[in-house]
Amino acid sequence: MEASNFNLLDRLLKAFIFFLIDLSLCSLAHPQGEFPFMTSDVKEVAGKSFDYIVVGGGTAGCPLAATLSEKFSVLLIERGGSPYGNPLVLEKRFYGFPLIQTDEFSSVAQDFTSTDGVRNCRGRVLGGSSALNGGFYSRAGEDFVDKVGWDKELVKDSYKWVESKIVSTPELTRWQTVVEFALLEAGFLPYNGFTLEHIEGTKIGGSIFDIWGIRHTSADLLKAANPENIVVLLNATVQNIIFHSNGNATQTTVHGIRFIKSDGSTDQTYEAYLKQPKNSASTGDVILSAGAIGSPQILLLSGIGPRKHLKNFDISHVLNLKGVGKRMKDNPSIAVLVDTDPQNRQPDPPQVSGIAKDLKFIVEGGILPTSFNATRMPIAAKVAFPASEGKLKLNSTDPRQNPSVKFNYLAEDRDLDNCVNMVHLLEKVAKSQSVAFFLGIKHQDNLMTSTDEQRKFCKDNVRTYFHYHGGCTVGSVVDNDYKVYGVKGLRVVDGSTFLESPGTNPMATLLMLGRYQGIKILKEREDISSSSSTQLSH
Repeated sequence: MEASNFNLLDRLLKAFIFFLIDLSLCSLAHPQGEFPFMTSDVKEVAGKSFDYIVVGGGTAGCPLAATLSEKFSVLLIERGGSPYGNPLVLEKRFYGFPLIQTDEFSSVAQDFTSTDGVRNCRGRVLGGSSALNGGFYSRAGEDFVDKVGWDKELVKDSYKWVESKIVSTPELTRWQTVVEFALLEAGFLPYNGFTLEHIEGTKIGGSIFDIWGIRHTSADLLKAANPENIVVLLNATVQNIIFHSNGNATQTTVHGIRFIKSDGSTDQTYEAYLKQPKNSASTGDVILSAGAIGSPQILLLSGIGPRKHLKNFDISHVLNLKGVGKRMKDNPSIAVLVDTDPQNRQPDPPQVSGIAKDLKFIVEGGILPTSFNATRMPIAAKVAFPASEGKLKLNSTDPRQNPSVKFNYLAEDRDLDNCVNMVHLLEKVAKSQSVAFFLGIKHQDNLMTSTDEQRKFCKDNVRTYFHYHGGCTVGSVVDNDYKVYGVKGLRVVDGSTFLESPGTNPMATLLMLGRYQGIKILKEREDISSSSSTQLSH
């Protein structure tokens, strides 16, 4: 009897401990109380004015808004809802599930299929794609930073700011350890261990999943915001930008934004405005951070873009900026399934990356759900610097509808040749002894040898790595300060400005870019204010 009572007490104690752990995880994952400035009530924002309006609470938008709020009033407007309280977003064990549970207007991932026929998706939640992806954190290479002309010290400081708040060192799972050995076996050398730098060889990257398996999206960076200076409006979709009609034909000036409820009618619109201080030289901006699909779409809906295309939708033409929606790129990817049949394994995001051939190829492995009770084990690779380009066009004047996008995967011979070389490396990883041993199957090294066979394989199996970019590129749509050409008070700060995708994936650099540009803008305003004060004193 005493023994049975002891066993009962032991079980109760264990249950209580697990209950406490669950509570602690909940408190880590659901910090709603830390964001009293979040609302879905459009009436709290409609008609009000702010120093800055950031459109898109995604990977770049959240750190940008948090930084600007240090000194100015900020409205951050996000078309999706909050990630907090959603285990499919926040818990590592549900990695990949949001991509298989989508709908037209409310799911955290919004499906779209490019006209190439390749299925893709966009983030539609506070945190953007950082709420959906594998969480692999890796900085841009030094060559990329040199090429875009950023301030190296400020870049480093901005990366560190992000990393101190949401980035962890991962503990490799069994499958990730197997992928690590398979990459080394296939010749991805040297072995670099854990590093945040983008360097050739095999490396363990950082992760936005912590040791508890909780995802820390860019939304967590809003903890650094000044709560007195920021409002985050959720479930509201920007329809278009409002411009001043001041009679000056040579100057297009932004006045604010027009938006709708994401689940409402396009006929019921609301407006928010930029503050108009007495010193007109020191006004704020509307900053588009809606991503490589959203930002060019909003510009087009606002009348900024090719005149002929906008005329088809009866959109009043504001500025004939022909680069809007052009130079759209997506890194062509090939995936090989190493398991023979679907299993019900624990989803496993990438923690290890193989970087080869002058940084041209990136290879990673994971375990992805294909349904709520089945997974597959792909090893996937991407071509890092595609030459093929496409374009984005409107399908509708409803901002919630996806625009039409064509990426022209492998259209350039150089991309197809690179894909052939990449497939050879990918096969060596997928058919390595390490993978065979883990799966308990016989090792096979029968690789494709015919170039024609490999070219056909590439064309038939090309897919996305979800690293699409372009549409508002620097030098075409925005200048080096990310200001839209020909418009006062309008910037774009996100992946639509990139001519190539940085690092193993762009997440770390987009997080950094939000902080980086926020600091640059604060410094610019400070310099203008100092200059004005000096002029007044003379």
